[in-house]
Amino acid sequence: MSRHDYVELTLRAVDAFNSRDWEAFGAFMHPDVEVESRLVAMEGGYRGEKGLRDWRDAIIGFLPDYTVEVQEIRDLGGDLVLVHSLGTAHGAASATPVHDPFWQVLEWHDGKCVWWRNCSTEAEANEAIAARTAPGG
Repeated sequence: MSRHDYVELTLRAVDAFNSRDWEAFGAFMHPDVEVESRLVAMEGGYRGEKGLRDWRDAIIGFLPDYTVEVQEIRDLGGDLVLVHSLGTAHGAASATPVHDPFWQVLEWHDGKCVWWRNCSTEAEANEAIAARTAPGG
């Protein structure tokens, strides 16, 4: 696939997430996808189809109307895509509004997302990119 296709696949995966089409969302993911949330240091990462469901259930359980609006998307060359997004929602228990800007790095192979990491800042995302692209990363 061309790099442009990975940008398009990323946008389509976001659309599937926002519409709660979990079958379509899962179809963009490799069966052994690695998901690193911003709380990875505390909760560890999520891996595979079960991990993807656990991640999704955690987000939707806490923020049932969570949606993602892509602010900017960059083709980083190779198989990496960088996305700057804004997540919005209301807390499940309190209805408190949530305004959640974040950066996300995704790695694609053969039309499937094999890894992504959510980051709080662009600098953190750049560190994740450097680690991912380093020899042995």
